[in-house]
Amino acid sequence: MAEIKPIRAWRYNQELSKNIESLVSPLFDVVSEKQRKTLYQNPYNSIHLSVPLGSAHHAKALLDQWKQTGIIKQDNLPGIYVHYQYFKLPGSTKEYCRKGFVCHIRTYDWDENIILRHENTIPNAVNDRVELLEETQLHVSPTHGLYTDPNHALETYMDEAIQSPIYETEDYQGVRDVLAFVHDATVIQKFIDVLKDKTIILADGHHRYEGSLVYKNKMKSTQPRHTGNEGYNFHLMYLTNTEADDIRILPTHRLINGLPGFNEAAILKKLEADFIIKPIEDADTLNEIIVGKPWAFGLMFRETNYKVRLKPEVLNTMPWHFPEVVKRLDLTVMHYFIIEKALGIPGKEQRQSTSISFDRSFSDCLQKVIKAEVQLAIITNEVSIEDVKKVCASGATMPQKSTYFYPKVICGFLFSSIQEDEFTTPTYSPY
Repeated sequence: MAEIKPIRAWRYNQELSKNIESLVSPLFDVVSEKQRKTLYQNPYNSIHLSVPLGSAHHAKALLDQWKQTGIIKQDNLPGIYVHYQYFKLPGSTKEYCRKGFVCHIRTYDWDENIILRHENTIPNAVNDRVELLEETQLHVSPTHGLYTDPNHALETYMDEAIQSPIYETEDYQGVRDVLAFVHDATVIQKFIDVLKDKTIILADGHHRYEGSLVYKNKMKSTQPRHTGNEGYNFHLMYLTNTEADDIRILPTHRLINGLPGFNEAAILKKLEADFIIKPIEDADTLNEIIVGKPWAFGLMFRETNYKVRLKPEVLNTMPWHFPEVVKRLDLTVMHYFIIEKALGIPGKEQRQSTSISFDRSFSDCLQKVIKAEVQLAIITNEVSIEDVKKVCASGATMPQKSTYFYPKVICGFLFSSIQEDEFTTPTYSPY
């Protein structure tokens, strides 16, 4: 099953690390244009490696410079890097702590069913990651994987390690990130042993993982002496336990705009056959009214708002050929009964449709509707971790933008090289 290895991380030198907050950055697929412009102003910020100002070749040249001048240095010993993220959710005073660790994991093909995906990737984004990985031989940020261990066998070791942090900072999300390491070979072996009989659900980072997979298979086909132990066979991953009370998946709402002939009355008429429709006076309560109710959605038009809930007996009229577990998802119901059937955007066209956009912020959706920046906002519930598990087990994938695991892992705490002379551990190490 899942094979993991400790890593000899590249990290910012001791002097720069004193101001680690100025060096970390959001992941490449969530960093905004405004954030990038600000981060680029710091010549040592990790954004220069994850989203380079120029080509992948430019990133490689910069990386070489950083290594040669000691901007980043490679740790002498391989280790497991413990990463805790402390956060709160809007409307709640409870502080969560998502406990996880960063390591190398073997890059498995999808049909091996060891690393399971729940979303499909976009080819252009994958190609970008492949090019950057091939040029730099560096994993700039970890993807996020989930393992299931009801015994919580590793938490004690992580709790002990985090008492001696090497980094602690507040990131762009307002999340407190703390990093520590484990170098004890006996403890590292316990991490390896716990994971060796596990499958991994890929929570976040499908494009980066797919990039590693494409690159591994390319190298495998061109290297006559391929053994399976080369650096290109491994990927950088942050692993968290699904059984902990710290896995949070935020809802991603749909915004509709630019639909020709858009008519609120006509849309509601089409929805009547499949939904129980209830007018709602206050738009700012829509997310609270639907919370926890299956197949319930909030519809925000500019001047009116509705709670709609699918009539259970019509679910089986859905013609899409999905496994039952996927058909029953809120988002599948929304994409068929609302977006295809009522709004007229066929399912096969929805991934490319310019009329559909996404927003995780309920208040943003409300403002965009009020300002007539969009024609309609469809408010939805969050996806549960149990739903993610079931879909992965079925071998199917969820509709696009189904999950937003919160908080996001950040970039810049550490980097991992797959360049052979840097990937191979010293002779004095058991790894």
